[in-house]
Amino acid sequence: MTHLVAPLHMVTRFAPSPTGLLHVGHGWSALMGHAMARAAGGAFRLRIEDIDGTRSRHEHVAGILADLRWLGVDWDGEAMFQSRRLDQYDAALARLRAEGLLYPCFCTRADIQASLTAPHGPEGPVYPGTCRGLSTAERTRRIAAGEAHAWRIDIGRAVARVGGLEWRALPFPPGGEADRRVTAAPLIHGDVVLARKDAPASYHLSCTLDDAAMGVTHVLRGDDLFTATHVHRLIQALLDLPSPAYVHHPLLLGADGRRLAKRDGAIALAELRRDGMDPAVLAADLRAGRFPIGITLASA
Repeated sequence: MTHLVAPLHMVTRFAPSPTGLLHVGHGWSALMGHAMARAAGGAFRLRIEDIDGTRSRHEHVAGILADLRWLGVDWDGEAMFQSRRLDQYDAALARLRAEGLLYPCFCTRADIQASLTAPHGPEGPVYPGTCRGLSTAERTRRIAAGEAHAWRIDIGRAVARVGGLEWRALPFPPGGEADRRVTAAPLIHGDVVLARKDAPASYHLSCTLDDAAMGVTHVLRGDDLFTATHVHRLIQALLDLPSPAYVHHPLLLGADGRRLAKRDGAIALAELRRDGMDPAVLAADLRAGRFPIGITLASA
C-alpha cells in the first residue's frame, strides 16, 4: 500500500526497469534505500524506468509492484514512469543542443568496436569522436536523408563549460566512516550517448533529470554505477540541477561468482513468493546481510 508523506530531510528512491523479474539483489537494494529514508524520517520514492522500447513489458511492472509489497517495501506518492516524461527529456536535449554541447553521431556499434584508436573506459570502448568534426552542412544533410543517428555530448566542451566538479559519496553501510568528496572525472567516458532512435533518453540523462524531479537527496545504487556518477554530476551542472549524495553498495554474486542478473536467471523474488517463503523472514535476513544459499556479497 502506498501513502504520501512529506519528505523532511531525506528522499531516497528505487528505480527498476521492467525488463524481467526482480531478483534477490533488487530486493536487497530496495530494502536498504527504504530503511535509509524511514530511519531519517524522510520519503522513499519508486520510479519505473520503462523507456527501453525493445525490452520493457507491462506485465513486469505489475510484478515489480507485487514483489515490493510482498517484501514490505512501501513507497511515498505515486510511482514515476519514465515513459510519461519524454517531453522533459526532449526539452533537456534541446537545451544542450542549442548550447552547442550535442552532436549527431552516425557511427554504428560495429564502427566503434572496429576503431583501432578507441581506448577503453569504464563502459567499454570510448567513442573516438569520429562524427564530432562533421560540418553543420554534413550533419544536416545526413539527418534530412533519414540516416540513423544518436546524440552524443561533446564531453570536452561540456567540461570546459562548467569547470571542476565534485560529488558527495557516503559510506556503505550508511553511518560508518565520514563521507568524502569525489572529484568528477566525466572525461574517462568520452562523448557518451544521451539519446538515440530506440531510446529517447539514455540512462545518464533520464536518471539525472528524474532524480531532480523527484527531489531525491540520497541515491543508493550498486558499485557498478560508481563511475557513471561522474557523468551525472556533469549533467547536473549543465542543466542547473541539484546534486544528491550517493551511496554505492557492493553487488551480490551468484554461485558461479558472477553478479546477479535477470538474463542469467538469478533467483527471482516471484519464485520465492510462489514457493511460500515468509517475506518477513526474507526481508529481515536481507537487511541483516544474510542471503539465500549460493549468493554472496562481492568484496570491496
